[in-house]
Amino acid sequence: MSAIRSSLSKTKRTARIVIIGAGTAGIAAATRLLEQGFRNILLLEAENRIGGRINTIPFADNVVDLGAQWCHGEVGNVVYERVKELNLLETTEDHYETFRCVRSNKQLLPDDIANNLKNIAFNSIPERQTELVDFKGSLGDYITQKYWQEVAKLPPINRAIAEEFLENFHKFESSVEAADHLYEVSGRGHLEYWLCEGELLLNWRDKGYKSFLRLLMNAREEEADDLGMLKGRVLLNKRISQINWEGAGDLVIRCWNGEVITADHVICTVSLGVLKEQHASMFVPALPEAKVRAINGLKLGTVDKFFLEYPVPPLPKDWPGFCCLWLEEDLQELRASERFWLESVFGFYPVSYQPRILQGWIIGEHARHMETLTEEEVLEGLLWLFRKFLPFEVPQPQRWLRTQWHANPNFRGSYTFRTTYADELRTGAWDLEAPLLDVGGRPRLQFAGEASHKHYYSTVHGAAETGWREAERLNSYYRSRTAQL
Repeated sequence: MSAIRSSLSKTKRTARIVIIGAGTAGIAAATRLLEQGFRNILLLEAENRIGGRINTIPFADNVVDLGAQWCHGEVGNVVYERVKELNLLETTEDHYETFRCVRSNKQLLPDDIANNLKNIAFNSIPERQTELVDFKGSLGDYITQKYWQEVAKLPPINRAIAEEFLENFHKFESSVEAADHLYEVSGRGHLEYWLCEGELLLNWRDKGYKSFLRLLMNAREEEADDLGMLKGRVLLNKRISQINWEGAGDLVIRCWNGEVITADHVICTVSLGVLKEQHASMFVPALPEAKVRAINGLKLGTVDKFFLEYPVPPLPKDWPGFCCLWLEEDLQELRASERFWLESVFGFYPVSYQPRILQGWIIGEHARHMETLTEEEVLEGLLWLFRKFLPFEVPQPQRWLRTQWHANPNFRGSYTFRTTYADELRTGAWDLEAPLLDVGGRPRLQFAGEASHKHYYSTVHGAAETGWREAERLNSYYRSRTAQL
């Protein structure tokens, strides 16, 4: 009873709130709580930097984003709403629409064929919203059926080429979902994802996606590492080993280095990948079955990037990027070789307004394998791929890097999607979001992060909204307490 009485005596000024993770959701929650009058807030971050899956680094003439790269949409997008008057965003160049389609025998698809197939692929996206309502299968089933229905309406086209393009489109769309393949993505569940109207690929002008986090923190522009209102409230390199939320007293947080921290409330914003790997040992007592079902049913997939810097733009002016179409016999040969992982590298495109940088993408199981290779092995593979596909020579890059989102134990992947397995389990973000309360209805253990958003999962704007959601949950609790008193 003394623990309950002690918790009831807490106010906004005295309540100890610990936020696990200083990514978008954690920073959004912390800054909003401070704005609402809470005072005792601490963020524990496992990495040696803030930002989570936003990671803007200097590269070539400017910066690149190793994680979140674009602001997706305008209407209803809280990121866009926050920055739209600040001249921070610009339309991305059209490389992702005008790219060339090249086969593994160096044959370039004629523009008319390539454009017809691209139109079928691009146009299938808005039509999903209506047709998926009654669709029972996976997103892969839907896209494949739709694709062949539309190809049948075209003038006769080489079946092998049509199949090669479909395979590449599947990989491209898998990178959007962060799925290993589209047959694990829920078709019906995909309807729960909301697209924000407006430009879907808004590029950050000069300073990368971290500009948004700096705005949230009210960081000083002249100081690159200023934490603004979070100064003194963030502890880096604090990896969590256990959160004990038993009973009605203090929550006890144990760090890997042995440090023990107590709190009245914990907001956990670790990635779904970390929850999958560690929830059984991290939480004492074990999480409720409904929450474990959500952790098991949803999936954090792997999407990795390559950035290659050249002294001059490496592609000819009439090559605004390219995608890789594998001939069947070449694909079989590739799969039998050590370079098998290159099958899931689906394309390369210049970074917008930085034409000296070529950006490539790789997905899924092959991305996870690529992360385990040495840098020399990866670069050798990419250069071999260029020689295999391109009818011109691409020089050695003067600098390059690759991401490793799955290999990092503090992430274990890139972003979340709704699986067909989640449909079978009848679970989703709503179960991940649900707070764990004490007997008096006080939020003890809360969850935020993009995976816990019902409609904007996989996005920064979704992550930010979940941080604000959990801040408001605490604010409402203390407001109602004050009203009762």
